[in-house]
Amino acid sequence: MDKASPARGAIRRLCYHAWFTILRCLGLSSAVFNCDLHCHSTCSDGLLAPADVAARAAANGVDLLALSDHDSLDGLLAARSAAAAAGMGFVNGVEISIEWQALQIHILGYAFDSSHQALNAGLESIRAGRVDRAQQMSSELEKVGIAGAFDGAMRYAANPSLISRAHFGRFLVETGVAKDLRSVFESYLVPGRPGYVDHRWATLADSLAWVHAAGGLVAVAHPGRYKLTRAEMRRFLAEYKDLGGEAIEVVSGSHTQEHVDTFGRYAREYGFLASRGSDFHGPGESYFDLGQLAALPDGLKPIWKAF
Repeated sequence: MDKASPARGAIRRLCYHAWFTILRCLGLSSAVFNCDLHCHSTCSDGLLAPADVAARAAANGVDLLALSDHDSLDGLLAARSAAAAAGMGFVNGVEISIEWQALQIHILGYAFDSSHQALNAGLESIRAGRVDRAQQMSSELEKVGIAGAFDGAMRYAANPSLISRAHFGRFLVETGVAKDLRSVFESYLVPGRPGYVDHRWATLADSLAWVHAAGGLVAVAHPGRYKLTRAEMRRFLAEYKDLGGEAIEVVSGSHTQEHVDTFGRYAREYGFLASRGSDFHGPGESYFDLGQLAALPDGLKPIWKAF
């Protein structure tokens, strides 16, 4: 991918989603049910506390919110209470880190029993080892002249057991190593770059089994972000469907119009429900704010109708 590609992708994302924001500002989109089913708080790698995420979503006109922190359910109660206070709908959510054919992929779980033992035990198994991984990441960064990364990243991790690449990214931006979080990931925190350390995540089968056992539904998070060929994506989606996968995230803060068209077609072909989420992490750090995405394309079955 050439250096101009990220900028072109950002422009395509802005062009696709801008019309929805304009319509909402003009008060012309009241008929559109505004769901945001993908966002993060300080309980994983977001910048805002769970209650503040919910309050911001309500202020932005979100009708139904799912807090979907990485491998953690800790923020659900506070977010649900804040949503209720604001008169906004809320559904339990989580983003589960899995590994499929040596590639990290994220699975979103929705509308589950957050007290279910198997789900909680599974998420705990993923969280185990994150601190060791972070120490290894720090050692790798030190080899290229970046010292103090572990302690620096920990300052950003409200939940130390969920220290992640995003926390390292914020430290590297703070120290001037890179201009923004996206630049950090491109240069340091992805496979093949200094600072990336692999981690053993859950399997696809495990993640679906945990959520289904807790009475929930699953969706593939931002499928346009994965470096899969068309044939590999079809193999993944076929396996996902065979395991009982119900949905894919068609409209995402990191998707372009081309992604939306592609995964809209896959949703129709495989009979998946369609999900929609901003993947909001914090002001100034995300492609789009809460609730500021375009609506789902016509003809798709929204996942929220199954909640």
